[in-house]
Amino acid sequence: MRYWLWMLCLLMLNANAAEHDFSGIIDMRASYTDSIDSHVDGGLGKYRFNDGGQLSIAQAGLSYQVDWENAFAAHITANGYLDGVRDGLGITEAFLKYRGLPYQQGYRIQARAGLMYPTISLENIATAWSSPYTLTPSSINSWLGEEFRHLGAEFTIERLGKFTNSQHDFSLSATLFQNNDTAGAMLAWHGWTNSSRQTLIQETLPLSNMPSLQGSLAEQARYSDPFIELDNRFGYHVNTRWRYQKRGELTLGYYDNNADTRVVKNGQYAWKTRFFHVDNKWHLPYKILLLAQFMQGDTLMQSPDGIDVVNNRYRAAYLLLSRRWQQHRLTFRVEGFEVEDRDFTLDDNNDESGFGLTASYQYRIQKGWYLQAEYNRIDSSRPARAAQGLPADLIEQQWQLASRWYF
Repeated sequence: MRYWLWMLCLLMLNANAAEHDFSGIIDMRASYTDSIDSHVDGGLGKYRFNDGGQLSIAQAGLSYQVDWENAFAAHITANGYLDGVRDGLGITEAFLKYRGLPYQQGYRIQARAGLMYPTISLENIATAWSSPYTLTPSSINSWLGEEFRHLGAEFTIERLGKFTNSQHDFSLSATLFQNNDTAGAMLAWHGWTNSSRQTLIQETLPLSNMPSLQGSLAEQARYSDPFIELDNRFGYHVNTRWRYQKRGELTLGYYDNNADTRVVKNGQYAWKTRFFHVDNKWHLPYKILLLAQFMQGDTLMQSPDGIDVVNNRYRAAYLLLSRRWQQHRLTFRVEGFEVEDRDFTLDDNNDESGFGLTASYQYRIQKGWYLQAEYNRIDSSRPARAAQGLPADLIEQQWQLASRWYF
């Protein structure tokens, strides 16, 4: 993966006859969290910040894009954090992309290749994979930001309705990828979270002080390396999308990392993780935007001799309503999540259920500069917390005030 990044950087630096564009975000926050130690630093808290008050640079993101005089472009994004929990700076995406001109009957071909997120999120659509709606993404998109980045190629064919006087657009995309073999480990061992922190490409993720690390999981490293290739197999992701112009869109997708669960290297196990997702975006009356996503799947980790160690089924869903008027935006989100432990590993209970609520208000001071206040609440039940002397049933709350500058 490092060789790919170096090649892409050299290609962008040598782009002479091209347009160069920089964009970024600086997100300064004051936050107060009523919780336990954050999952970001090896705890079991649902939020990215530890218990108590914090002043932080929650995100310093920079994106650089090169557009050549043809249909090709290159894109690279870096993010940095100075949050007192886990400071860091590194690359989060880097890819080449192709966007052809439409053919007769409105068909158009697009492609991406490189280090990238799977095409799933409806929330994280702004600069450097930030969300224009809330400071803290939903559980679905928090998991994508933590454990999902792959090195692969995505191919999309799109049919544009305007060429046939139709208001309907359709697209079908398929992706082949590698470097996501451990996806599912953190969902199993700390559960669903609400976090605006994207894992940097060079980072590993610490595990909590689980008793099973001294028992059934003794061979597991004390951290998960989320963007590695263990079995040299390709995973795949397929999406089909219908867009009703100026009204909304609906996407159906299926993701499978196709991991060989008998492979383990340096304490890192390959997890077979797959899910389907339904993503809906709709413009309602009174200029209200509705976003809704549902995800359901399973993840499996086995010993080298094929015995199930972790076998979980999971699901999550959210509904978000947002309205913008003049200099204001008001957003509400409700969500639910669940993990069902289906294995017989007695010292590693991954069962979990929970409900979350977010209310966010944003005020635009001037173009690109926003003040935003947000309240988050998660009510969850996770029996594994009791094994570490923490409440199995827990209500966690978070208050945040941010100054966000997009440039």
